[in-house]
Amino acid sequence: MGAELHWLDQPLTWLFWTGLHVTGWKLIGYTGALMFGARWLVQFVATRRAGKPVIPRLFWYMSVIGSLMTLSYFLFSAKQDSVGVLQNLFPSFVAVYNLVLDIRHRGWRRERATH
Repeated sequence: MGAELHWLDQPLTWLFWTGLHVTGWKLIGYTGALMFGARWLVQFVATRRAGKPVIPRLFWYMSVIGSLMTLSYFLFSAKQDSVGVLQNLFPSFVAVYNLVLDIRHRGWRRERATH
């Protein structure tokens, strides 16, 4: 008798029409990867608005959440890929560190700069 798959490792039947094998863990991984990539769009928009290079706090939140989601995919899914773990472990620590520094420097409710 084989081991039963964790419910997040089972294929999502409502996505069978796509022809892709998508599991709950893959959905978490996809969402994390999209969030981690989309943070650059957030940074671009903030820089355009400010007229100078800036990194908004949302960038760090998206970095933390995105890297932790993709890290959890590589750690806990049936994939358990050590390359993916290593690839996402360091960015997770760096993003958390930078978020903590940003909060310490500007406070929880930072004030907007007036021009």
